[in-house]
Amino acid sequence: MAAVQLESVAAHHGKAKLNVEIFPQGPLVDGKDTARVKGSTSDDYERLEKGLLQYGCAHYRRRCRIRAPCCNEVFDCRHCHNESKNSIKTDVIRRHELSRHEVQQVICSLCGTEQEVRQICISCGACMGKYFCEVCKLFDDDISKQQYHCRGCGICRIGGRENFFHCSKCGCCYSTVLKNSHACVEGAMHHDCPICFEYLFDSTNGVSVLPCGHTIHENCLKEMEEHCQFVCPLCSKSVCDMSKAWERLDVELTRLSDSWDDKMVRILCNDCGAISEVHFNLIAHKCLSCKSYNTRQI
Repeated sequence: MAAVQLESVAAHHGKAKLNVEIFPQGPLVDGKDTARVKGSTSDDYERLEKGLLQYGCAHYRRRCRIRAPCCNEVFDCRHCHNESKNSIKTDVIRRHELSRHEVQQVICSLCGTEQEVRQICISCGACMGKYFCEVCKLFDDDISKQQYHCRGCGICRIGGRENFFHCSKCGCCYSTVLKNSHACVEGAMHHDCPICFEYLFDSTNGVSVLPCGHTIHENCLKEMEEHCQFVCPLCSKSVCDMSKAWERLDVELTRLSDSWDDKMVRILCNDCGAISEVHFNLIAHKCLSCKSYNTRQI
């Protein structure tokens, strides 16, 4: 499983950021995810470090490339493959994606030897990734990301294992800030972003958890804010504390004359779910229970 601003929307849920990228721990990584190669000595340190951070792509710094079994082509990583083979420039019939678990062969960037997935090149002995996950077939020399493998999610994530916990009901890793405060939603991360429709669970873009428990891309939430949209696209609950806005609306409505004082309407509050009967108003209706103006007429 970074923050969003609504005062910035994240002032209240900005720390509810998800560490959504794709990384883990394999048998050659120590228990603290420091990516220290077991069995290495000072004698072979130079060989293992050769080419460190000198190879890779926009997604990872690594000393190997992968062969995609689906099309038998070589790419820097599976993201590079998916961007190439699943873009709008590719014929619809030929579009496809490569799952992390399907990678079987890698090519050492230093000596060019093709081999089965492993951390140490069988030919030149170079370490192809200081962080390596045998499950996710992930290599990365940039260990500042603090990668770790979450068994609950089944994939690798970033941000440090100590900073996140796996929620079994939501089915994802969340910041420890939310451990005792987030609203659980079954499979909260196992769906598309309600704005851009990208699958959220393994998205490499930042994801935020809303107070209602639903999830959305950080950037999409910021765009909503820019367009004065402050309710969840899925359940219509407020995405932040709107009490100050409701107070200002109270003041504004008292200044307006209303010729429908005798007309009563039933409203449903999107925030607390209460049903109230209130005086009709062209501008907004206030929930008698929680004082929210995030209501709808029923």
